[in-house]
Amino acid sequence: MPHFLINSNNIKNNTVKVDDIDLYKHVIKVLRSKIGESILFLDENEIQYETVLTDINSDNFTCEIKKNYKSNRKLDINLYIAQSVLNSDAQFCAIQKATELGVKGIIPLYTDNCAVKESIIKNKIEKWRKIALESVKQCERADIPEVFDCSTLEKVIKDFEQIIVFAEHSAQSDFMTYIKNNKINKTKKILVIIGPEGGFSDKEFAFFKKHHLPLITLGNLIYRADTALTAALTSVIIGVNHG
Repeated sequence: MPHFLINSNNIKNNTVKVDDIDLYKHVIKVLRSKIGESILFLDENEIQYETVLTDINSDNFTCEIKKNYKSNRKLDINLYIAQSVLNSDAQFCAIQKATELGVKGIIPLYTDNCAVKESIIKNKIEKWRKIALESVKQCERADIPEVFDCSTLEKVIKDFEQIIVFAEHSAQSDFMTYIKNNKINKTKKILVIIGPEGGFSDKEFAFFKKHHLPLITLGNLIYRADTALTAALTSVIIGVNHG
């Protein structure tokens, strides 16, 4: 069951009163929720509310709170993804999967072989933020990832303490070998970098080498970029928690 985002100001006397017109339309008009149905809410303090719809008016509705608790549906790793922007559908999928996997932030990258022009990327950021927000609701996640403005490799590496580049060509090791020899601290800001469908350029590989960034392979198979993102993030999450 998806949950809906509210502010703690909506809560009074063990009830949730929703007067936000967009949320009202979605719950009452689109989903056609009826009195007696269960509805989940999450506030800005990451408190989950299990409620029952008790009253519907022309522009608001009210739910009785049956249970509330601190949500634990969030990743305990300070993980970010910087990903070369893909064409429309693949980019939407990449944002959805990164959000579902719990990353704290998504950084759209403009790389040499990027499939989308930089000017177009800048106009898409707000739409991608909405996609991330909808994904948060669908997977009942407790926190909301930040979708950053478009960046470059030169800029993005300045803000992170641990960086892992996933690239099939010129890879130095597989991830399991890498994590055995390199301790990853989950409390530090960890950045995973994923390239475009066409791969990184020779100039970018030279950049990685200059800055001593590890180049990691996901195995013998060649993945589409959005699949590579999912595989890379999953590998890091499992590796950090169980490595």
